[in-house]
Amino acid sequence: MNYLLTIYFGNSGKALFLGKTKIMSYYPLTSIPDYYSIDALLTEEHKLIRDSVRSWVESFVMPKIDEAAQNHTDIPGLMKELGNIGALGPYIPEEYGGPGLDQISYGLIMQELERGDSAVRSAASVQSSLVMFPIFEYGSEEQKRKYLPKLASGDIIGCFGLTEPNHGSDPSSMESKFTDQGDHYLLNGAKMWITNSPVADIAVVWAKGEDGKVRGMILERGMEGFTTPTTHNKWSLRASKTGELVFNNVKVPKENLLPNVEGLKGPLSCLNSARYGISWGVIGAAMDCYCTAVQYTKERKQFGKPIASFQLQQKKLAEFLTEITKAQLLCLQLGNLKNAHKASPAQISMAKRNNVKMAIDIARESRQMLGGMGIMGEFPMMRHAANLESVITYEGTHDIHLLITGMDITGINAFG
Repeated sequence: MNYLLTIYFGNSGKALFLGKTKIMSYYPLTSIPDYYSIDALLTEEHKLIRDSVRSWVESFVMPKIDEAAQNHTDIPGLMKELGNIGALGPYIPEEYGGPGLDQISYGLIMQELERGDSAVRSAASVQSSLVMFPIFEYGSEEQKRKYLPKLASGDIIGCFGLTEPNHGSDPSSMESKFTDQGDHYLLNGAKMWITNSPVADIAVVWAKGEDGKVRGMILERGMEGFTTPTTHNKWSLRASKTGELVFNNVKVPKENLLPNVEGLKGPLSCLNSARYGISWGVIGAAMDCYCTAVQYTKERKQFGKPIASFQLQQKKLAEFLTEITKAQLLCLQLGNLKNAHKASPAQISMAKRNNVKMAIDIARESRQMLGGMGIMGEFPMMRHAANLESVITYEGTHDIHLLITGMDITGINAFG
């Protein structure tokens, strides 16, 4: 049994506020929805992993997240804590420092982290799917042994450089380039909207060589000409650091090139892994909003009775639960396909698009159900809604994923 399964266990499920500081969920954790008995389709290990991370989120994330979001600061020690519970690179084999879990376990971990906050899930998702995944899949044995154990433990932090100031949805037009200088590569260019960049120790960067082919390389903080300016004034994902990656004649050792992939297959396969995690993660955000709305509408009285007794409120709650249940079933089958190495990029795009839209709709509508209280930090709706405005855009925009599905249906590329 690996360490993730033994560190955190049990929780009170008690649900209250202390003054203006949210210290636990507003709702008992036993109320988290499982309307179609999906638990019966999970293994005991899956449930133990999920419940362990759920308990950790309650004890470590919930007491801090509102203050972090309000003050636009990250949670101190977050990456190390995520490493301690095995949430970084969960599917990385034990020989490289990971827990060696399956894809459904990874999804359940992302679900519970995003129930806490999208910024927490993003930090783990970037480290896992966008940094550890390409090093494991495409790196040399030396690269795997040098970086993966430290990334898995949270001792070092990674980020992923693909999106550029002028090229987001069209990565094939990237302008970052490197040239062969004999004993090293010389890298120039810039990347934008990079989660973790201001605090990252390494960056997996994708750039074009002199032959026009896209290659991945590992940059380390401290390399001359490599800077990571912070992006300020965000209204979304305020509990995480976002920034740029700027390359000004950066000398990259040749042993830092990922040797086993070339072309857009490399970065796009990383994005598929990240999108899969997002499709699970946003269910957690939706659950948090739904469960809070259920509890609040039962307690809040207007016109002499709980507002949960009114038809419009019941309509909304019934629709929330329906959409969450559909998203759970979609992700569970997608996880089965991932475990069997049969999940297509288009299937992953469908789940990411559907589930993020589901979550942001629930966040917005449940915010209205709480009236004025819905904008307060003591309740999670406004924070989740703001975060999900980023999630619906990154790792492929909502509209781009629609076109990916359309191309899969028709065989016709509608991008250009």
